[in-house]
Amino acid sequence: MAPKKRFLLRLDPELYRRLESWAADELRSVNGQIEFIMREAMVRAGRSRANENSTEHEATEDTNRPSK
Repeated sequence: MAPKKRFLLRLDPELYRRLESWAADELRSVNGQIEFIMREAMVRAGRSRANENSTEHEATEDTNRPSK
């Protein structure tokens, strides 16, 4: 596995406190919780790797359909 990309993230202190509490409830670090939330959002938005193949498949199907 490639090393993870590091970057600075500035958050409102109250938001961080809530993330910290949520992460503790789910036995994750704050970083792990943020990553989990972002991955879930990517799936819901149809932008995850799992969706790439289905999106390509759907695009192929669309081009093979006769136009009305």
